[in-house]
Amino acid sequence: MPPTWTHARRLLCIRLDALGDVLMTEPALRALRQSAPNRSVTLLTSPAGAEAAALLPGVDDVLVYEAPWMKAAPLRRHSRPDRAFLQRLRRLRFDGAVIFTVYSQPPLPAAMLCYWADIPLRLAHCRENPYQLLTDWIPDPEPHEGVRHEVQRQLDLVGAIDAKIDDDRIRLAASSDDVDAATALLEQTGVDPGAPWLVIHPGASAPSRRWPAELFAEAADELARAAELQIVFTGARHEKPLIDGIRSQMQRPSFSLCGQLNVPRLAGLLARAPLLIANNTGPVHLAAGVGTPVVDLYALTNPQHTPWGVPARVLSFDVPCKFCYRSVCPEGHHDCLRRVTPLQVVGAALELLAVAPARAAPRTESAATTLHHRPNDASRSSLAQAAAVLP
Repeated sequence: MPPTWTHARRLLCIRLDALGDVLMTEPALRALRQSAPNRSVTLLTSPAGAEAAALLPGVDDVLVYEAPWMKAAPLRRHSRPDRAFLQRLRRLRFDGAVIFTVYSQPPLPAAMLCYWADIPLRLAHCRENPYQLLTDWIPDPEPHEGVRHEVQRQLDLVGAIDAKIDDDRIRLAASSDDVDAATALLEQTGVDPGAPWLVIHPGASAPSRRWPAELFAEAADELARAAELQIVFTGARHEKPLIDGIRSQMQRPSFSLCGQLNVPRLAGLLARAPLLIANNTGPVHLAAGVGTPVVDLYALTNPQHTPWGVPARVLSFDVPCKFCYRSVCPEGHHDCLRRVTPLQVVGAALELLAVAPARAAPRTESAATTLHHRPNDASRSSLAQAAAVLP
């Protein structure tokens, strides 16, 4: 009798890209985990994606693999590591593999890996006919028939094998230990968590997704002045020059936790924070996963990654070249972000702070249940525009 997904107990879920992509796959992973009794889910992901693994309640184990078909993978001299990894997969004897990709990524290299590893069931979206590489081929309708939010895309994929879930928000298991550690760092830095404060994360991996540093400084200064908010900057260690530069342009004092937080502790900080202001980057989805409102400075490079399931203001400036999918602005003017004004950011932040509930208690995984909202109007508008203009 051929294998079926109903009886597949050991699943391999492949998501090989960055932190934010893994976080946006969390509802689909949870749906797979909960849709069959005694099912285990192993996540195969990149080093960046693995940083989020401890936060994913639907994941039992993690494998890290720098796949040579992914952009961020280091240059290979030979295929020996890949052949060794293939043998490891074969020994693990998975019952099925679910391959998660954005629509611009081909699933076939991962499908071939799973085929060679003798995984009997293999599911993915695919634009071309995969023949024997996929046992369950879901023809990819994007972008020709419209564009979905990344969370919805992956929920639709697993829904094809009857893995469904009632609560489709991103749910992250931010531990009380990480919340406590982040709170202690705040206090050591001089922040009073009992007084008004917010987090600004000004970095992003792609230059095209970064609001200018001088505009961050102006908005942060105005929030500190007009609303007497304590401004806390976060970022990776390599982003210290960016954050130091922003702080040096401010007239008001600010605080920095740059380089001091791993991903779980950043989630712990955001679980306590009243608001996050950030570019389109991974911490936006961390905030969504712990229920924290977001002001998202959203470069119009793509439309699928707006904040999901939390109160949000998505700010951008409409441009003819939107949805370019480029890491560097191809026009050189960066208008989709540069023409967003600091006063717009301040206004959006104050709106969200005015409607947010009191934050005396942080939202850990067990408490993060009260801020579920569908994508806001700006998110829906971006998706509709993308469907209209993409080929």
